[in-house]
Amino acid sequence: MTQQTGRRVVTNMSLSLDGHYARPDDPLDMGWVMPYAVTDVARDHLASLWEPATTALLGRVNAEGFLGFWPTVIGMEGADPRDEGFAKWLVDADKVVLSSTLREAPWERTTIADRPAADVVEDLKAAEGGDILVLSSASVIKALLAADKVDRLAITIFPVFLGGGPRLFDDGLPAGRWALARQSAGEHGTLSLVYDRVR
Repeated sequence: MTQQTGRRVVTNMSLSLDGHYARPDDPLDMGWVMPYAVTDVARDHLASLWEPATTALLGRVNAEGFLGFWPTVIGMEGADPRDEGFAKWLVDADKVVLSSTLREAPWERTTIADRPAADVVEDLKAAEGGDILVLSSASVIKALLAADKVDRLAITIFPVFLGGGPRLFDDGLPAGRWALARQSAGEHGTLSLVYDRVR
């Protein structure tokens, strides 16, 4: 087992208990996540991921969703401090958005990259900085898993069956072992798991 040095590629995704990340009929509807995303386990899980990170890597659809919503949380009355902390981090972090359609970024501190995700993270890992956090962008995470470029795999499992829809782990991924780095369970049966790639 080699020791991980330099920047880590950290991916974060919420999954249903039956292994899906979106509903079969409306992949953009994340309403099923909301009762669980506001639990202490989910909020603490996300905080543990963004605090050591300096770069956010997103697909275009997720970038539009995240960057359309999270900045509005800053200064919001009654906002959980962990949510506000994440929102401030997201605004201030360097952001790389993978897109073949965007030509310029409508967000500050954002670079648009029209290249394969694996190539983009190779360049990011060669530069100075903290972790590279891939935020719930399934297409980006799938591409990085297929290329064996993920160093830390963070998953929050919510105790609900979606009964279908897209899966994060497709057949044909490179064989490999992962070591459990952290786990916690809490309200509503929410489970957070963090695995490090054993190389």
